[in-house]
Amino acid sequence: MNSPDITKYDKSFLSSLLQQMLLIRRFEEKAAQMYGLRKIGGFCHIYIGQEAVCTGAIATVDLAKDYIITAYRDHGHALTVGMDPKVVMAELFGKITGCCRGKGGSMHLFDEQKHFYGGHGIVGSHIPLATGMAVKIKYKNEDGVVLCFFGDGAIHQGSFHEALNMAGLWKLPIVYICENNQYGMGTDFRRASAVNELSKLAASYNMPGSRVDGMDVLAVYQSVTDAVKLARERSKPSLLEIRTYRYLGHSMSDPATYRTKKEVAKYKSQDPIVILRDRMTAAGMFTEDEYVVMDKDCKSIVTEAIDFAEQSKNPEIETLYEDILAETQE
Repeated sequence: MNSPDITKYDKSFLSSLLQQMLLIRRFEEKAAQMYGLRKIGGFCHIYIGQEAVCTGAIATVDLAKDYIITAYRDHGHALTVGMDPKVVMAELFGKITGCCRGKGGSMHLFDEQKHFYGGHGIVGSHIPLATGMAVKIKYKNEDGVVLCFFGDGAIHQGSFHEALNMAGLWKLPIVYICENNQYGMGTDFRRASAVNELSKLAASYNMPGSRVDGMDVLAVYQSVTDAVKLARERSKPSLLEIRTYRYLGHSMSDPATYRTKKEVAKYKSQDPIVILRDRMTAAGMFTEDEYVVMDKDCKSIVTEAIDFAEQSKNPEIETLYEDILAETQE
């Protein structure tokens, strides 16, 4: 797919996309650093390289009525829906001021008010949940759409196929977004899939499917815009394979020795932040000075988030027994 004409978009919109991707990048760099300093424990999956996917996709929806759900590499999605970076960082630190009061950690970010329903640690487990959310929208005759993000490894879970079959059969308002970063943990997806063009699986479930350049935020935005329109206006699900690349290992404990330096360098030359910045600059919409200011602002936000997390309290031992059962009103 060719990149959309950048002149179709105004500067403020493009700048917002660039700033969002840059904020995610700076946040993730600091998260990785804090993990190395043992400020963050447990599993931690960094989103560096994939910023264009959540940024371009979530820009297409209205979170007053639409819903977002994703897998465990969820920091970027949480920031893109508008969660406070301080609260997100505090959750990574396991502090009481985190979005899940320190109980969820990196893989289970959540914000009901922003219609962001996680953050799920079991591969493919949230895809049926997303499908159920779409059932709710259709059953109540609402105007919403669900964006369901997952990795290429989830394609081979039975839950993926069962959920897409139901969505295709019942014509549900949902967009399934496979963030194909090309490695399921340490295995090249081509070694694990009988079909290398994952978007072609859509045909099995009577829904459109397409492959998208996930290093180009405008290509992501345009493709997801079309899929959301189809879901909202015709209650027709879609499967998008957004081909992207993570620059770091699967998680912070993964040295990623299964990839060559040449391969990583190739994809770093397609950095989604640099691509948009350079295109805006070439179109006369952006200057180097503006980028320096934007980057400084993003770094400042992340520094404040670190300070907030550092200064926040650990959960009291009594909270271990809280948030277990749902409270109901008589």
